[in-house]
Amino acid sequence: MKQIIEDNKFVELTYRIVDQKTGDVLTAVEFPLGYVHGRNEVLSPRVMDELEGKLAGDAISVPIDCTDLYGCRDESLVITDLIENVPEEYREVGTRIVMENDKGQTKSFLVTRMDDRMLTIDGNHPLCGRKVVFELEILSVRDATDEEIIAGGKVERGPDLGGLPTRPI
Repeated sequence: MKQIIEDNKFVELTYRIVDQKTGDVLTAVEFPLGYVHGRNEVLSPRVMDELEGKLAGDAISVPIDCTDLYGCRDESLVITDLIENVPEEYREVGTRIVMENDKGQTKSFLVTRMDDRMLTIDGNHPLCGRKVVFELEILSVRDATDEEIIAGGKVERGPDLGGLPTRPI
């Protein structure tokens, strides 16, 4: 008998996020994502709610307005500067830069554009302002072990060293 997704079930799934307007796949997980339902909110609450009651083998699509998740785009978080003012290690599109303000708060920026003269970084979430569809495929559903329930997901075991004490190398 197939088990349904409910609290304390271990679920493995794959997903991809598709832009509603263009149909482009914005991101996809390469390996199955495993979590304990009701214990570990690995995806947005709206997606987690839609998974409730589903079975292994089910495929679902959940439309999401990312403005609800990440707020409106803030153009003051888009900064363009002369490339010579940017350290060499940040001069590649897709590089993540973590900056700290004078209060010690950190903010992540992504290099989004670059040419011979200028470089642009953006502190908005990459999905900010987009309407997307989460396309999920549920691979398996089973009772979670007590250990998994406490951890919120799969508990990885280290190698069996046969009772030998371990120490740092």
